[in-house]
Amino acid sequence: MTTKQRWILSLAALAAFMTALDTLVVTTALSTIQRDLGASVEQLEWTVNAYNLSFAVLLMTAAALGDRFGRRRLFAAGIGLFVLASAACALAPSVGALIAARAVQGAGAATVTTLALALVGAAFPAQTRGSALGIFFAVTGLAVAGGPLVGGAVTEGIAWQWIFWLNVPIGIALIPLVLTRIPESHGPDSRVDLTGLGLVSGGVLGLVWALVRGNTAGWASAEVIAAGAAGLALLGAFVAVELRSRAPMLPMRFFRSRAFSAGNAAIFCAVGGLFGAVFFMAQFLQDGLGYSPLGAGLRLLPWTATLFFVAPVAGKLVDRFGERPFLVAGPLLQGIGMGWIALIAEAGMSYGELVPPLIVAGVGISMSFPAAQNSVVSAVPPEAIGKAAGTNTTMRELGGVLGIAIGVAAFAGAGGYGSPAEFSDGFAAAMTVAAGLSLLAAVAGSALPRAAGAAGFSGSRSANAASAAAAER
Repeated sequence: MTTKQRWILSLAALAAFMTALDTLVVTTALSTIQRDLGASVEQLEWTVNAYNLSFAVLLMTAAALGDRFGRRRLFAAGIGLFVLASAACALAPSVGALIAARAVQGAGAATVTTLALALVGAAFPAQTRGSALGIFFAVTGLAVAGGPLVGGAVTEGIAWQWIFWLNVPIGIALIPLVLTRIPESHGPDSRVDLTGLGLVSGGVLGLVWALVRGNTAGWASAEVIAAGAAGLALLGAFVAVELRSRAPMLPMRFFRSRAFSAGNAAIFCAVGGLFGAVFFMAQFLQDGLGYSPLGAGLRLLPWTATLFFVAPVAGKLVDRFGERPFLVAGPLLQGIGMGWIALIAEAGMSYGELVPPLIVAGVGISMSFPAAQNSVVSAVPPEAIGKAAGTNTTMRELGGVLGIAIGVAAFAGAGGYGSPAEFSDGFAAAMTVAAGLSLLAAVAGSALPRAAGAAGFSGSRSANAASAAAAER
């Protein structure tokens, strides 16, 4: 790597580390927040999904604004917003205030995550992008591994509010480095597609709102049906507008590429399974098996730590063998691990029985992330990487919201918080859903072309060669 590439990769990965840490640091604090603030399971779901809601809605908006006004500038602004919202979460006096602050935090995270991936994707050529993304996701893996552990330790040793204060010094240190060490870059668009932004934001909001409210209001309620229908209608209008636009926010021709479409579909389902499992796993270790928050965080390490070790290796192998083997085997392994847990889960069971399936599931999702990201960004020309990264991250977040919503519905239908045995019954049902979503991801991954990631667009190729490669994909 050049010095510039090292700085871009390091700062982008560290910023993504901060947002990923905050996503998972809450998991081992959920039981404590429930008791401290008197939160219901629906309110606990909102403490997670308020973050995911604004995150998913604003991802493509953040990518478009970064392309227009400067990726470095918006990246630094997103870090600042995330830090301010983290402080508001720590100071929240009620569960309602916490949910509101989490929504603002998700807006900052959307800007940080999308532009971090865009900056890394643009800084490396196609031939080495998989390796760079493997390193990126390995650093994120530290947050995945450390999030539940840090959350449990802080919640048990100090107070749950301090899980949010952790972000403040990291963010304050990052902003001046970003502004001085990362060169400014822009996308090809000279204007902001306000119509497209409004339609896609409203469409995603409608779909996510329907998913989040389905369990509380009822899946057949007027509110949920209207929100879902409005979301689909707005997204349909967005597609129609983009097809006619001379400078579309998201060129619809991208979806003609099997690598782009199948990569997004696979990660949508894989992350749906992952988020649904993460939401309940830490609670199961506490409410079903009786461990403390710190004990639960430690016992999640066989699952979460795999991303740090497996993602860099998978990224290098993707450059050599292509994405398809990893987007089939990875989700399949996650599905096997989660299905295994669903079969053996019961109150008071030995923790040792959970370790093998946790490792299998962790290895699977660790293989999936760099393969999916590389498949999507390598399927578009270099100047469109920001749009591709925004689309891929949007699909991940939508999948996560769907996974939690379906998991909560399955949990509520089969169990509850009344006793460890009742919780275990609901947990097994939720893990079955997670396994099913993972298997769907493997099916989607099988639609990827066989060509390696380096066979996509490359700045070193001529326009004609790039177009031919895209057609093959």
